[in-house]
Amino acid sequence: MVILNPRLSAICALLLAAVADAQSSAISSAASSAVVSSTAAVSSAPSSAPASSAASSVSASVSVSTVVSASSALSSTLASSVSSGISSVVSGTSIASSVVSASSAASSVTSAASEASTTSTGPPLESTQITIPISSYSFSSFAVPSASPIPGVYPSTSPKSPPPPGSSLVPDFGPAWARAHSRAKQLVSSWSLDEKVAATTGVGWMGGRCVGNIPAVGDWPGLCLEDSPLGVRFTDFVTAFPAGITTASTWRRDLMRARGEAMGAEFKGKGVHVALGPMMNMGRIAQGGRNWEGFGADPFLSGETAFETVLGLQAGGVQACAKHFINNEQEHFRTQESSNVDDRTEHEIYLHPFMRAVQAGVASLMCSYNLVNGTYACENDRTLNQLLKDEIGFQGYVMSDWGAHHSTLAAVGGLDMSMPGDISFGSHTSWYGANLTAYVNNGTISEARVDDMAERILAAYYLLEQDQNYPEVSFNAFDMTDPATNAHVDVQADHYKVVREIGAAGTVLLKNVAGALPLKKPNSIAVIGNDSGPSLRGPNGYADREGDDGTLAMGWGSGTAQFPYLITPLEALQARARQASSGSQISWFLGNWDLAGAQATAYEQDVALVFVNADSGEDYITVDGNEGDRKNLTLWGNADSLISAVAEVNPNTVVVVHSVGPAIIEQWIENPNVTAVLWASLPGQESGNAIVDVLFGDYNPSGRLPYTIAKSPADYPAQLITGGSGSEILRIDYTEGLNIDYRHFDANNIEPRFEFGFGLSYTSFSYSSLHISPIPQTDRTSAAQEAAWAAGETVPAAAGGSTALWLHRPAFSVTFNVRNAGAAAGTEIAQLYVHFPGGAGEPPSVLKGFTDVQDVQPWETRRVTVTLSRYDLSVWDAEGQGWKKPEGKITFSVGASSRDFRLKGTVPL
Repeated sequence: MVILNPRLSAICALLLAAVADAQSSAISSAASSAVVSSTAAVSSAPSSAPASSAASSVSASVSVSTVVSASSALSSTLASSVSSGISSVVSGTSIASSVVSASSAASSVTSAASEASTTSTGPPLESTQITIPISSYSFSSFAVPSASPIPGVYPSTSPKSPPPPGSSLVPDFGPAWARAHSRAKQLVSSWSLDEKVAATTGVGWMGGRCVGNIPAVGDWPGLCLEDSPLGVRFTDFVTAFPAGITTASTWRRDLMRARGEAMGAEFKGKGVHVALGPMMNMGRIAQGGRNWEGFGADPFLSGETAFETVLGLQAGGVQACAKHFINNEQEHFRTQESSNVDDRTEHEIYLHPFMRAVQAGVASLMCSYNLVNGTYACENDRTLNQLLKDEIGFQGYVMSDWGAHHSTLAAVGGLDMSMPGDISFGSHTSWYGANLTAYVNNGTISEARVDDMAERILAAYYLLEQDQNYPEVSFNAFDMTDPATNAHVDVQADHYKVVREIGAAGTVLLKNVAGALPLKKPNSIAVIGNDSGPSLRGPNGYADREGDDGTLAMGWGSGTAQFPYLITPLEALQARARQASSGSQISWFLGNWDLAGAQATAYEQDVALVFVNADSGEDYITVDGNEGDRKNLTLWGNADSLISAVAEVNPNTVVVVHSVGPAIIEQWIENPNVTAVLWASLPGQESGNAIVDVLFGDYNPSGRLPYTIAKSPADYPAQLITGGSGSEILRIDYTEGLNIDYRHFDANNIEPRFEFGFGLSYTSFSYSSLHISPIPQTDRTSAAQEAAWAAGETVPAAAGGSTALWLHRPAFSVTFNVRNAGAAAGTEIAQLYVHFPGGAGEPPSVLKGFTDVQDVQPWETRRVTVTLSRYDLSVWDAEGQGWKKPEGKITFSVGASSRDFRLKGTVPL
């Protein structure tokens, strides 16, 4: 496959667009005699069939898109100068107006897409889809990043022995990967082609006991792949952990790790080889349906949470799967939308969390449903081969999301495993399987590439030592009541303790007037709102949590798990009232729409606790007209009116919000009778106990927002794109670039309601005595790269360059004092934001460090250290394809949020 550099790609894109416009009639006439795209199913072809005949044997159950090859639309001279591997699809009602190189820079693709806009009245549509045509493709293995271990800096380790949470050590999993690949290569060399292909191909939807299954090959037992990012899905006696967004809200690496370790133990205990998580998409759109599965709207926070989660999961012996790669930022039309992203934004925002997962040794990665710059993510050479396997040196395997596999030639684009294995659920056809074998036998795909695919899959298996007494699968994801296939193995242990602590630590105190919280033995408590109590159907009454009734502890979709139980706020408050030390009387009203009834219950009570929520999830489920993504950013169930009505009769109204993400709360947030607000996200099975711990001061809140809460939906930089029909592909241009979430608010001087990183405490903290100094290096392992970086040169990122030790090792130590200036012990989350020079093209402030200063006693002072790497001080150079230090002075601020800076300094470069 020809790979062009971004500058040449951009030039070619413009030339091709001009030629295509001039020859549009030729394209139309050529369509009837076009070559068949690799998106045509060839499942019925015998393994000995040549490429041409195999391609024509299209499964009748699969619709075939007509494809115009590059040579039929352009002069052969120009086409060959661009790439022999690109074709443009005539999709829906539009004809491709340009042919673009698969490796072209995102900016050129976005530009071409903008020129080919559709009607002015409908949503923006993508007119160019880039596919891989049938040809003959050779394969060369990717260079394996290598560096010598450095004691105290870069220790050699294995997934079972990661560094402690928050450590400044950069773990070196290279030797462990090398051993795993050596064993895998040896086994693969003994397999036939059909056996190697079998290891890459799922058995089909519902073809095994897990949501994804790789068959046994000889003595190798195959793999069980199972959701979800917050617990083992579709089985019993497991823990329903807090969602990713709640975990990120703790800003505590120790709890991120502890959750990962507990989940890893449960997945392994059930016999699962691959845990389908963590999810680390970026929350670009505030209404995004699956934002709650991820870790917030900042790449650094998301990356650190992903890093600790992967280390925790894999320490238990299960393979983690980082998902969804990449730019899968909305649910609507997720399989038919092209996320058009420029190269710098891709590197600095969306690639970063996946890079951190790779640095944690993640075994597998899941590519997403959407297109990226015109090419489906699961056959995208630029993202899978160039960025993932080359630049950041990923040594594991890439699986498709379920149904996100679109061609046999996706193997050339970088896809290693087809999930669940069939083209459509239950079709008994596959893009891999016999078709992949046929493509190797007829010379279309090199067998060396299939060797690479199988080796990557087996290497991940050996990396986690899953060949050593690994438990058998003990459940049936598709029939949880079948006695023959469900052993009901209890893997919960004492993991409820982790759930409860994260639920409390992830709760953000947004408002607290005159010490309304913690509660001080109120004589009477009114508990108001449907979200305070149980669902009429019980915690698991809605399949995949596809309903909002009762307290909200997780969103809906495949990112869920069964609750073993669910402690509601009402239940926990009553238990607290029974304690002799509390002595409170509790009344409640669970209706949200009978405002008079709610007011009657809240009237003359010492405190009224109003529980409200906002839900979302995956697009295969629609709840109250919300197709995965939220229709708007209001709270659900008449919540705003309920809060206002209660506050009208009770001057001490405390609001608790369980939400999948930000919501607009302007109707009541400044009401003086609303004395406190707690943002509790999605706490999991210990929801009620966790919130009661915070309400009564057993736990001093230390949570911080992982996103911005705006005053208006229009204040956010990107909006949900709706519309589209049939085979149309929505065009989603990431025009905000680097300015997502708080970066956009800062760059445009927009006042948020509550900024990113914000959170109050029952005490107060002061900062002082800032100091920064370079960290001495005794080795000269990468002296040439370090000198080039210091001189402002771009250091190329190829062959693992983006994860190189010299770039990521701690280079500067930032120290300062944090003092508890209040009367209660508490935890402070100290945050460090870098301010790049004006000409660097960066947002005003960029999070590059944080640390939790735990259990600081009243009037106690702690000395705190945060380190900065060269990577933290670098920007992506799209032209030079590497990282560089921008010209000019780099400053930084330390403080309590993205807008509460207490100390300022300059990096001594």
